[in-house]
Order: sequence, then C-alpha cells, then structure tokens
Amino acid sequence: MITAELVKELREKTGAGMMDCKKVLTETDGDMEKAAELLRERGIAKAAKKSSRVAAEGLVAAYVSEDKKVGSVVEVNSETDFVAKNEEFRAFVNDIAKQVATKNPATVEELLSQKYLDTESTVQEVLTSKIATIGENMSVRRFARYEAQGLVESYIHGDGKIAVLVNFEKGEETLAKDVCMQIAAAKPEYLSREEVPAEAVQKEMEILKVQAMNEGKPAEIAEKMVQGRIGKFYSEICLLDQEFVKDASMKVGDLIKSKDGKIVAFSRFEKGEGIEKVEENFAEEVMKQIK
Repeated sequence: MITAELVKELREKTGAGMMDCKKVLTETDGDMEKAAELLRERGIAKAAKKSSRVAAEGLVAAYVSEDKKVGSVVEVNSETDFVAKNEEFRAFVNDIAKQVATKNPATVEELLSQKYLDTESTVQEVLTSKIATIGENMSVRRFARYEAQGLVESYIHGDGKIAVLVNFEKGEETLAKDVCMQIAAAKPEYLSREEVPAEAVQKEMEILKVQAMNEGKPAEIAEKMVQGRIGKFYSEICLLDQEFVKDASMKVGDLIKSKDGKIVAFSRFEKGEGIEKVEENFAEEVMKQIK
C-alpha cells in the first residue's frame, strides 16, 4: 500500500508533483530509490526545492581597492561546508565582494538586480545558474561597504569563517591590521560606549545590582558596586574599551590614540551566525526506520 507519508517523502526529496510521486511509487511497489530514479529518467524530478533548504554554511569575503579608499565585506551562504571549498563558489563570493565595493548597492535586493560585474546577466541570474550547476541552495545574505577619508583595511580568518572590515579616518596600515585582528578575536559589538543602546546599559546595571544584593550587600552599597562593575561590561562589548590582544596592559582606544589614529566604523561577519541550522538526529532517524 502506498501511504501518504511515502508520497510526501518522495515529493520532498525530488520536488516532483504529488500525482507523479504516487504513480511511480505504485509502479515500483513503494521502493523509494527506484521511484526517484524513475522520476529522473522521465525528467520529472526537479533540481529540487533548493530554495527551501537551509543555507547556513558558505563563506565571508572582503575586497579592498588598491588605494585602500573603498572596501566591502560580504556573506554568501551555501548548504554544506563542502560547497564552501568549491573553487567556482569561492570565485563567485569574491566577485560579489568586488561588485559591492565598485557598484555600491544600497540593499541585497538592489545588488541582485545589478548587472554582474561586466556581463549582461544580473547577479540574481548568475546566482541561480550557480545553484543549478553546483546543486545546492545559495544566498547572498548581507554586506557592508565603506569609503574612507583615511584607509579601509580588511582581515579574513579561518579560510572564510570570519571577515572584518574597518574604516579609519586616519591611521596607518600596521595599526589597521592590528585592529582588524582584534575585532576578529575579541568580537566587539560596538565601537564605543556612546553607541551602546541606553536600554542595554540599564538592563545590565539592573542585573549587576541584583547580583550585588544576592551577595548580601545593602541597596546603597550595591548601587556603588554597579558603577564599578559596569566598566567590565563595556570592556567586553566596546572595541575602544577592550584590552588589546597583543598587549593586555593597554586598551584598544589607547593604542589607536598613541598611533594618532581615528576609527570611524567596523563590520565583523561570522559565517552562519544567527542562522538556525537544521540539526540531524541520526539515532532518531534510525529508530523511525526500525519502527
């Protein structure tokens, strides 16, 4: 008997229509592999619903112009880490970084609608072609772009796992490279204390006060302890307040001042961060098959 579950499974696997799936399952007495082969032979199986599959792997990449006045950082996702090692995919991601820097799109949607570098195809058309030839869902997730009065510097860590882009109003390359590595390693969320949202600071202060009172301190003493401890909060999330990874005796802000530098903004992209991945429970899958 061909169950609805079997039809649904084959449909999800091949992207073919419900009736086509039921027909080939009937012809093959419910043999999933033979049914899938039949659909392929008849040209019915689609390159699959790739657009519905989670793309949480991929690469981050950066591009900086030769004069270091313009730079970009991008994240392009794929379904598997295997594809991230594909040279065709890597070249595409690097091209997208260059596209963002040179064409200056305002949004991902605008980027996708632009002509791909010097071709007649749009970025979206090239992306769709890559999905078809490489065989996995891929998506351009995000980008950042800076034009600098001073210089733009970038840093790639872990073969495309983390990318950093920094915009300096003034500064020299050695300083810029050190700051890029700092951002990659220490993961600051903001440039300075002034950028931290007031509600985030207030929430942290409330937590610190409760912690102090739980230690048995009176409310007025707890308030004073909060003022002393809030600095640690800033030193974790603000770049200028962080200890310099190469010399813990100085803060990053002091390092930049000592080199007569001034940083305007930075971006740190970590591949797949914030994307909910589908976790495969193989033991559970085997038990289902046994049952």
